[in-house]
Amino acid sequence: MSDALKHECGIALLRLLKPLSYYKEKYGNAFYAIDKMYLMLEKQHNRGQDGAGLASIKLNMQPGERYISRARSNDINPIKDVFTQINESIQRRVKKNPDALNDMELLKKTAPYIGEVFLGHVRYGTYGVNSIESVHPFLRQNNWKARNLLVAGNFNLTNVDELFQNLIDLGQHPKAKADTVTVMEKIGHFLDEQVNELYFDLKKEGFSKIEASAEIANRISVSKILTRSAKNWDGGYAMAGMFGHGDAFVLRDPAGIRPAYYYVDDEIAIVASERPVIQTVFNVGFNDVKELNPGEAIIIKHYGEVKLRQILEPLEKKACSFERIYFSRGSDAEIYEERKELGRLLIDQVLEAIDGDIHHTVFSYIPNTAEASYFGLVEAANDELNHEKTEMIMQEKVDITDKRIKEILSTKIRSEKIAIKDAKLRTFITQDNARDDMVAHVYDVTYGVVKPDDNLVIIDDSIVRGTTLRNSIIRILDRVHPKRIVVISSAPQIRYPDCYGIDMARLENLIAFSAAEALHNERGTTYIIEEVYKKCKEDVQKPDAEVINHVKDFYAPFTDKEISDKISELLTTPEINAEVKIIYQTVDNLHKACPKNLGDWYFTGDYPTAGGNRVANRAFINYYEGNNERAY
Repeated sequence: MSDALKHECGIALLRLLKPLSYYKEKYGNAFYAIDKMYLMLEKQHNRGQDGAGLASIKLNMQPGERYISRARSNDINPIKDVFTQINESIQRRVKKNPDALNDMELLKKTAPYIGEVFLGHVRYGTYGVNSIESVHPFLRQNNWKARNLLVAGNFNLTNVDELFQNLIDLGQHPKAKADTVTVMEKIGHFLDEQVNELYFDLKKEGFSKIEASAEIANRISVSKILTRSAKNWDGGYAMAGMFGHGDAFVLRDPAGIRPAYYYVDDEIAIVASERPVIQTVFNVGFNDVKELNPGEAIIIKHYGEVKLRQILEPLEKKACSFERIYFSRGSDAEIYEERKELGRLLIDQVLEAIDGDIHHTVFSYIPNTAEASYFGLVEAANDELNHEKTEMIMQEKVDITDKRIKEILSTKIRSEKIAIKDAKLRTFITQDNARDDMVAHVYDVTYGVVKPDDNLVIIDDSIVRGTTLRNSIIRILDRVHPKRIVVISSAPQIRYPDCYGIDMARLENLIAFSAAEALHNERGTTYIIEEVYKKCKEDVQKPDAEVINHVKDFYAPFTDKEISDKISELLTTPEINAEVKIIYQTVDNLHKACPKNLGDWYFTGDYPTAGGNRVANRAFINYYEGNNERAY
């Protein structure tokens, strides 16, 4: 994705199901769990680079012994910084007691982070200050072991105002109106409530205070706490947590918007945001890693029982398609094939854009994450060329010579590496006002392979805002002097804000929206803009369930091609010599390529939860009123 776009977070939960000595004896590593957590977070580095955190819980510790440890960082290399903190902390303790390295129980008592339950997180901040206070896991402390709570998640909720008010109605005084705070306090409230109820029940049964405290851990119903806490959550989430006594969970949203995968055997229970993370780090097969179902939670009790529980009634599954297009690592077997298919399905539009002239066309891609889609496109182009070769041979079969056959068969698709990233600069987290100049310096081009009468076809994952294309990429490509530049997006036109975790909050930042606005101005249909605004305002006070996405009416007068053609105009600056064409994937083909991830609200406006329509309307109101606030 050449546009600057912050996005998903990543979670990693690990529960050791055997005594710590087991892993030391079998794997020869006293720090087995810490090493695995490091790898799981590094393998999800693509999901978050603004911050990282790790928390651990030790089971069966005595009063006065530390049983919760946490390290967080918003350093420029946060994962490295977190584990540097952890290693230094462990080494300081071990240096004072070297015998601990040979005795896992002694090491557990001596050093922090040597425990059985681990929760890690990598973060992309969608908005706000990237402060250490925003980095997961979040900790809610209490002297009662069972009341301690750690939470980390990949989530965004649309109804924070409502949830904030719910906390106030419960008598709380939240420190901030943010979904992280409301989620933590909501779970914490029902955890406290259940602990209190269990305590008084156990007192009636004759348990002493000390006995009751231990028995509470056995009787706590994690599923009941989650059911009550998540009842009114509207959004996309994979919410992970640990209680101080050692229970752990991951809950997925009812529409399956955010991803969560798990693996369990007799040694370990693992949950992560991506399947290949688990496959690679623990060397397990594709079919051994399962996907958590919508509305389902995996719950791991402190005594080692692992169970799946349906917490919320599942909605129609609308797993985020952007996960398949761009966010998740392409090493997943299914995702790799889906991305190739996204490229294959673009061939008809490409042939139309180049007037069917494959012989005078060079195929390439930018950025590197578009490589799999590029492979699929080139395969489709080769199929088309082979069909053309067959027809040529059949037409000349009577008088054709061996030389002519070899000449025909030697014709190949011209695929080249045109744009080269020659510096390891993370342009996607550079400030917007410096990004264009940065990209121009980061990318270089391969000269000499594109001729003046050639088409240059470049595939990208998606074209969101178009600013990088207009200000940098197209200018760079024009340096090789092609006749025509065709930029293809393997994703459809992004027309609506995302409110479930991706940083796409303002409509006017979307190039498809700007193109439709320009078409309204050209065709004298700006009255439709005012009508949409009035409808959005009328729905402001309605309950979410009654709100309609009126922004669809803004796009209704125009075909996809009309908007794509206008985008081509908007992204072509006067100094560009080549003709520029922009092509987008169709929604139908997206669904063909990614049949298990049908979440397409940013393309179609069909939000999977009631709060999504309100966010879309609010974004339009902000646009119309010139309000720079976010819609969620």
